[in-house]
Amino acid sequence: MANKVFDFSASEDDRKPGKAAALQEEIRTYTTFRQDSEKADAEHPLLILENAEGLRHHTSGSFEIPQKRTAFHFMANGAPAQTDISKIDERFEDLIRWLGDNRINVRLSGKMTDQGYCVYKIREVDSGGETKLSAEDGFLQYAIARLLATKTPAQEPDEDADEIEGDEMKLTSLQSITDFLNVAGRSLPPHILKWARRNLAVARSTEIGPDERRHAQRALSIMLNIQWKDTTFGSIDPVEARRILDEELYGMEKVKQRIIETIIQINRTHTLPAYGLLLVGPAGTGKSQVAYAVARILKLPWTSLDMSSIHDSDQLTGTSRVYANAKPGSIMESFYVAGESNMVFIINELDKADSKTASGNPADALLTLLDNLGYTDNYMECTIPTGGVYPIATANDKSRISEPLMTRFAVIDIPDYTRDEKKTIFSKFSLPKVLKRMGMRPEECVVTEEGAYAVVDRFASMPGVRDLEQAAEHLAANALYRIETQKIAGVVYEAEDVKRLIES
Repeated sequence: MANKVFDFSASEDDRKPGKAAALQEEIRTYTTFRQDSEKADAEHPLLILENAEGLRHHTSGSFEIPQKRTAFHFMANGAPAQTDISKIDERFEDLIRWLGDNRINVRLSGKMTDQGYCVYKIREVDSGGETKLSAEDGFLQYAIARLLATKTPAQEPDEDADEIEGDEMKLTSLQSITDFLNVAGRSLPPHILKWARRNLAVARSTEIGPDERRHAQRALSIMLNIQWKDTTFGSIDPVEARRILDEELYGMEKVKQRIIETIIQINRTHTLPAYGLLLVGPAGTGKSQVAYAVARILKLPWTSLDMSSIHDSDQLTGTSRVYANAKPGSIMESFYVAGESNMVFIINELDKADSKTASGNPADALLTLLDNLGYTDNYMECTIPTGGVYPIATANDKSRISEPLMTRFAVIDIPDYTRDEKKTIFSKFSLPKVLKRMGMRPEECVVTEEGAYAVVDRFASMPGVRDLEQAAEHLAANALYRIETQKIAGVVYEAEDVKRLIES
């Protein structure tokens, strides 16, 4: 894309006699460039200053007052110096202008190149108590992180911007919310930016009630602390995905095959499939573990929603702000907890939602989320993009799930494990996991093959493998006790030892 030139030309009032010469001094021009890099360095700078004597690797100063907007003032060899911005990543125009408008003292980190002084880091420095930043340097780093995650102005952010400085900050005060919209509003989807400006006007108004202002501020804090990401996904290595699945899950070949098929589909379309997964089977068979493995493969955060605790659709969709005790629904809260618009959304016990309410099954409120057409929360009063949400639901009895919900999922039945499979899971997964958690070496607690079968047979009537991990913890704790009290190197458990210990 061709670079464009910004010319801060004079207003009608400024075209009066006597001002022309001053404007020629003050008004600057510079070119902008566009890049999609989510990390700044000398090759991908935030902006480029013209080379000037006195610029060092770290240079402190301030950007110019609003009339200039393009100059940077600093001290060189004890004397005031100035240089102009020659190029700027257009994502950061508003930020630099805001820093100049508020005369914020900053420290630039950069590198001299043939193009000029390439700035790749901006930090706030002590402004003598006159700082205008909402949260000092934390706010600045938060804003830079969000802008770096933005592909182009007024579009959704890129999908990989984790582990960036300032990411832990939360926008809560009206000042920080206002500053963020001024500095990094372009990192929001256009309709959310429009919504945010409207709600900010409500939150700041003195002509409406305090409850309405409080609700508007709370909704803004929730919405702006979510990183709204692009729903285009990069390619995923199927071999690495299979390795993760084999590491996390034992057996479940049908499930693994379906996930690998999903990976191949994502690699072809660069978008998530139209359908999520519904895993149906007895408790303790590893259904939730599947969802965690998928999140790891997709490199997405995950949140979970327990449908057994949902008895009213308002719990999912939120309540209207006309009520003093209004609040957002569980789905919106899940976005806030994830901190991103792209996530794996685990819906536990989909068949446990209460269907005996006057308004029908509250689980049906999930339909708009599952259709990827955008979700509306009654409290937020804004359409939430859902194209980056991958739902994975679990259930014990699919006959209790409504037909409309069933059609939104690819259904996979997960049978209980066989005796041999449970023995392998105990020996290769459950026991090593417990020993690692307790800081024990494998040789300190050894369970023979017959001992492992004894554990499995003890819980033969129980579905799933959760009881196996509890048994492993019982054995490991007993071994640790004997090692410490009897001063022995380790304990070996035969079948009879297992029966005697677990039955006691």
